[in-house]
Amino acid sequence: MDRKKIRHDLLLHSIKGISILFTVGLFIGTLILYCPLERSLLLLISAAYTVMFFLFVKIYDSLSISVSKLSDLIYSQLLAVFLSDICGYVLLSLAVEKPADVLTVMLCFLCQIVFAAVWSVCSRKLYFTLFKAKKTLVIGNDPSAMKKLISENGLDNKFDVVRTMCVSECMNESFTLEGIEAVFLTDIHSHERNCILKKCVAENVSAYIVPRIGDILMSSAETIHMLHLPMAYVGDHEPTIEYMFLKRLTDIVFSAVMLLLLSPMMLIVSICIKATDGGPVFYRQQRLTYNGKVFSMMKFRSMRIDAEKDGIARLSTGTCDERITRIGRFIRRFHIDETPQLVNILRGEMSLIGPRPERPEIAAQYEESMPEFRLRLRVRAGLTGYAQVYGKYNTNPYDKLKMDLLYIANRSIKNDLNILLATVKVLLQSESTDGVEVGHITADNDRTSTCKGQQI
Repeated sequence: MDRKKIRHDLLLHSIKGISILFTVGLFIGTLILYCPLERSLLLLISAAYTVMFFLFVKIYDSLSISVSKLSDLIYSQLLAVFLSDICGYVLLSLAVEKPADVLTVMLCFLCQIVFAAVWSVCSRKLYFTLFKAKKTLVIGNDPSAMKKLISENGLDNKFDVVRTMCVSECMNESFTLEGIEAVFLTDIHSHERNCILKKCVAENVSAYIVPRIGDILMSSAETIHMLHLPMAYVGDHEPTIEYMFLKRLTDIVFSAVMLLLLSPMMLIVSICIKATDGGPVFYRQQRLTYNGKVFSMMKFRSMRIDAEKDGIARLSTGTCDERITRIGRFIRRFHIDETPQLVNILRGEMSLIGPRPERPEIAAQYEESMPEFRLRLRVRAGLTGYAQVYGKYNTNPYDKLKMDLLYIANRSIKNDLNILLATVKVLLQSESTDGVEVGHITADNDRTSTCKGQQI
């Protein structure tokens, strides 16, 4: 490891450590000053709070100063602190056997978020002052895919993109990585990708790879030794019986409890929808779930009654969609329109975590250009999923498919819990409710375009 990387890692860990120490320290200091406890209880609550804060920080990427936008960094910090303080408040109330002083915890929270905001601004400024953005080369087959990676995905905000190249230009002996510190590979076939990757490793250049479907399927491969050879074994991705039992039990308990807790709100929403135009409260739509089974998915109706009077399936174009009613805009903004799907989960037609269910006619259109799209039906459809947490509503269908298949290939209780907790982060982000452009139904997976190198 070179000195530059050692210096980089030490500084990064130090900056992150300051955030954790000060945030946890403020909570512990509040306990010592305003909530006198026995030493054993103080140590226990402090340790539990530290662990919870660290877990929330990991789940929400609250310390990713080198890759996150400032607004995302502050928002993630706020969410991690808020959830940690709620858990800390519950533990404190249990320890003293009565409700703890809410104002004290709120004061602590305010101090923590002020510190989080100051830390986020200062740490990013310090980091990018000491470590300039890496000079980056983007390699691919499709110019539009490379342009999307750079501009729409925000690559140019974090890396200094100095050049883009078509993969064919990288297959000759004159190709060099001189002056390049990072390489991004997008939608490149395995042979060409491996050649470039070997060159990156040999020249100590960081490589970032946008995976293809085959790479996703290989992500769960198990390394074994057979026939005196090392092999990668890819099974049928079937999880254990214990996982399936716990997942279904969680679905039943969670949906039943949430339906009970949300019933007052759901009643109010039902009255508002009915009062708007006198139409039905619920909107039932045919969707696909496990093994291609069709079921009737429930939602609160957010569009006009005649939204699809011509019988043609259309994706929403977002908040500007004229078919959405006034109450519909509100319940969509806060995802309240999805709450009736808890009934589908209770029935076993859906799960809490899984790929979002698609309409049969739209799925058929996707499968014309993406035969792999049907691989999503190997699991029960979900209320939320990997694509909903790490993508957007208007994320390319091919990219969403890769996210769904990545989840299917690596299912576990831990991953389900991470997705569930990460869903909280995207619920109030406006970009998660963005629509798609009119006509954006078919998958954009033409990866055979020719291209020429560009200077940026």
